[in-house]
Amino acid sequence: MDSVVYGPVPSWRLGRSLGIDLLSTKGKTCSFDCLYCQLGRTTHPLAERREFVPLARLTADLDRIPPMEADYATFSGVGEPTLASNLGPAMETARRILGWPVAVLTNSSLMPDEGVRQELALADVVVAKLDAPSEDVFQMINRPTTPYPLHEVVEGIRLFRSHYRGKLALQMMFIKENKGCVAQMARLATELSPDEVQINTPLRECAVDPLPPEDIAVIKDGFKGLGVVVTVYEARRPRIAPVNAKETLRRRPKERS
Repeated sequence: MDSVVYGPVPSWRLGRSLGIDLLSTKGKTCSFDCLYCQLGRTTHPLAERREFVPLARLTADLDRIPPMEADYATFSGVGEPTLASNLGPAMETARRILGWPVAVLTNSSLMPDEGVRQELALADVVVAKLDAPSEDVFQMINRPTTPYPLHEVVEGIRLFRSHYRGKLALQMMFIKENKGCVAQMARLATELSPDEVQINTPLRECAVDPLPPEDIAVIKDGFKGLGVVVTVYEARRPRIAPVNAKETLRRRPKERS
């Protein structure tokens, strides 16, 4: 049985990131089917939370990890981590065993759910995705499975921001379909008041082309006055030698874009 833990892998957002895949399914299990996803099409569309990996299995996998250095234990993997109904206890387990800060990469699709917001509040860092300023762009780019329209997702992020005491980063993926929405996206970011805005474009192999550095530079200019704004082209990707790389990275996905 494959471990639910993989890496550490280099992350332009988090440095050395030990991945934890709390879904660990064959094929992507997600509430979105984003145009740009490096994992391809969603094999298992899902909108309801359930347990995929028991805490006993996670604990056993974490206990087997040899001594190593990492900046974060990051819940990501082959789908949307908030679909795991035991995400909160899993984060507490990882923090207790590893002693590292915990991060979660979420597509924000379940942010309208108060229970999800409460569990995400246990993380030290939450990277929440927001790719669209309108419902039509949301449907075109993210192709959601959940019943929540975009305005409810945005309100969920707003409610989360109002009580969350950790670091909230807002990740915005830009492709040709939304490159003309910079002003509206910047307004949304201003309203949500994240600690950091991450401007991304899909540099890993996927079904759509990335925007070139000059386009991303122009997009970043549209976010002036928002505090910390970073782009994928500016980030320095750390070089690391993953522990047991042949047995982990060979069969596990890299951290999602």
